[in-house]
Amino acid sequence: MPVPDLLRFGTSTWAYDGWQGLVYTKPYLKGRFKQDCLAEYARCEYQGQPLFRTVGLDQTFYRPAATWQLERYAEQLPPGFEMCSKVWEEMTIPHYATHARYGAKAGQTNPRFLDAKLFTDEVLAPYSQVFQGHTGPFVFEFQRMGFNPEEFLPKLDEFLGQLPKDYPYAIEVRNPTLLGPDYQAILNTHSVAHVYNHWTYMPPLADQHRRLSQTFTAPFTVMRLLTPLGTKYEDAVKAAEPYNRLVNPLPTMRAQTLDLIRQAVAEQRRAYVLVNNRAEGCAPLTVQAFVDQLRQQS
Repeated sequence: MPVPDLLRFGTSTWAYDGWQGLVYTKPYLKGRFKQDCLAEYARCEYQGQPLFRTVGLDQTFYRPAATWQLERYAEQLPPGFEMCSKVWEEMTIPHYATHARYGAKAGQTNPRFLDAKLFTDEVLAPYSQVFQGHTGPFVFEFQRMGFNPEEFLPKLDEFLGQLPKDYPYAIEVRNPTLLGPDYQAILNTHSVAHVYNHWTYMPPLADQHRRLSQTFTAPFTVMRLLTPLGTKYEDAVKAAEPYNRLVNPLPTMRAQTLDLIRQAVAEQRRAYVLVNNRAEGCAPLTVQAFVDQLRQQS
């Protein structure tokens, strides 16, 4: 049985040497692998069907995509293949951390937090020019610290109300205290999805869904399977490298993901499922396992 058309599996990003022989079989010129391998990724097949129909663009968390970058990606993608792009952190962090990459801004309040004009001008513009046929949900990732629900949620509501309406948006919060009726109502009002994220300090996916009344808030949903619960990122990296085998299958994560998929598809909602290597050790093999389970149970 084919994977439902509404379901799009992908990985958090795509250029890993550890996937040679699994996803990548073509020879690449020295120094060109990362630039050219997206085309092979997007056409990878498993049991006679495309394995990936989406992919995460994580690097845009650190800087917006340039027009020339999106043009290069578009040249490599087949029709209908969509990217889920992380949104530049410049508008999702209220304060700059004391980190070298922030330079003189480190430790300061961010004056551009939840700046809708910044998103439209600096993030969205290149997509509207050259990437409309491949634009999946924009993922706004809000980190774990610094968010008081009473202060944050009204600002989020105002921000979402200012965004252009003809693109899909998804909110990833990493503070469980934000999950609840007020958060759900805001997402419902703006037809914005919650990102069900399987991540170190978040509750299980099923618990996130219960806190949202077991209902979806948009015509689509997004799941990001990132790390085992309770495992720090650094430890997950050490366990998973070089990302060429499953090291820690997570049956509860898989079962709860499949429950969310089934509900979304039954309700005619598109489901984007992005798997990170750090979840089980090798994201493509995790995706293959999902495909196997879906086919066995159909």
